[in-house]
Amino acid sequence: MLVIFFNWQGIIHKEFVPEGETINAVYYKGVMERLLNRIRRVIPGMCESGDWFLLHDNAPSHNATVVKQFLAQQKVTVLNHPPYSPDFAPADYSLFQKVKSHLKGRLFDSVSDIQTAMTSTLNTISKDDFCRHPEAVRPCRSVCTVNRDLCRKLNNKSVFLSRKYFL
Repeated sequence: MLVIFFNWQGIIHKEFVPEGETINAVYYKGVMERLLNRIRRVIPGMCESGDWFLLHDNAPSHNATVVKQFLAQQKVTVLNHPPYSPDFAPADYSLFQKVKSHLKGRLFDSVSDIQTAMTSTLNTISKDDFCRHPEAVRPCRSVCTVNRDLCRKLNNKSVFLSRKYFL
């Protein structure tokens, strides 16, 4: 499984879940810690500025108390994902469409070969590709249908989307 975080500027963090590992609250809290460390390294000052939001789905591990408390302590603003809404999964229509088309029909000998191919493919997606399809990587449209006041707050802010994909 791949856990990936991205915004309209590109991928900020990705990691493969080890075989046999379950994404529970404790594991996902570790993912959040690694994400914040990555943001601090790559985009210094963003964590402290409050100029970004996190949008992840309603998975139990995302809504667990330990994760919510950690994100609150770190002053991370989390956008509420609308209830089951497959049409609000922007990554499915842009980012992973490119990955799927590139890997379609290929056979792999091992999970590590799949991970290598996936990483290589993700690395070929340019920043321009993310900017070219802002509606696909900015959740504003889906959030606006749920909360128009929140939509106004999103102007000039970065929203990091979280997605999980099974390999």
